[in-house]
Amino acid sequence: MPSVVIDGIETVYEVRGDGDPILMFSPGGFNAHRRNWSELGVYRGLDLVDQLSEHHACITFDRRESGESGGRVERIGWEHYVRQGIGLLDHLGVERAHLMGGCIGCSVVLAAAVREPDRVRSMVLYSPAGGARYRIGQHRRFIRHLGYVEEHGLDSVVELALATDRNFSQDARPGPWVNILRRDPAFAAAYREIPVDEYVTTVMGLVRIQFDRNSVPGVEPEDMLALRVPGLIVPGDDPSHAPSAARFLDECLPASVLWDVPVAEQTAENAPARILEFLSSVA
Repeated sequence: MPSVVIDGIETVYEVRGDGDPILMFSPGGFNAHRRNWSELGVYRGLDLVDQLSEHHACITFDRRESGESGGRVERIGWEHYVRQGIGLLDHLGVERAHLMGGCIGCSVVLAAAVREPDRVRSMVLYSPAGGARYRIGQHRRFIRHLGYVEEHGLDSVVELALATDRNFSQDARPGPWVNILRRDPAFAAAYREIPVDEYVTTVMGLVRIQFDRNSVPGVEPEDMLALRVPGLIVPGDDPSHAPSAARFLDECLPASVLWDVPVAEQTAENAPARILEFLSSVA
């Protein structure tokens, strides 16, 4: 796969198809691999990239800290993810694109539209992450990781990462940088040397920024209410993708529409077709 260094971090990406570009922010949290569009949860069997790429240039990529992309230990906020996505558009010479997010990728799409509205033709927000149980679950995951760090130290975090093949969602103990710890010996060596107190402070700041509310994180409601970028919202329905999250976006985004179809009725026959219909309606 091709890659490019954005903001000092390697980003692995893929472009499929021709036509108006769609920059796709993958689902999967801290394991937001580009393959998740066809292999993860509700996206398995929807055939989204295959069908969308028949009409559009679909740009998929591994989010920083995920898949084959790199990362950096820092207090990661939404602006970091926006810089990665917009930087990829810059690298590809794309001035404006449709943006599509799955899961927490919806929050990055919203943040990008608020910060760079002239670069965003439209937003597709598929199964947005959010809700009280989502916030609580994320906090519990990081509490478990930091508890392991404080009890065992960062050396043990590295050794655990190398001894398992589970991602952060499956086993919180190795933390959100687990993918890079396994792939990059230089990164792992530097990680071991971080003072534990400094590391804990950084991670706690990350949690405070990213998971600070019971609705959809990433963008303030006042910013969404002023946003005029067209959007299509597709609801999820599980503890991490509460139906209330989609309805909150529907309430706050004046130029968006809600495709109010239950998850069980979202299929490879109707979901890509509804997205293509929406994209074709955007001037």
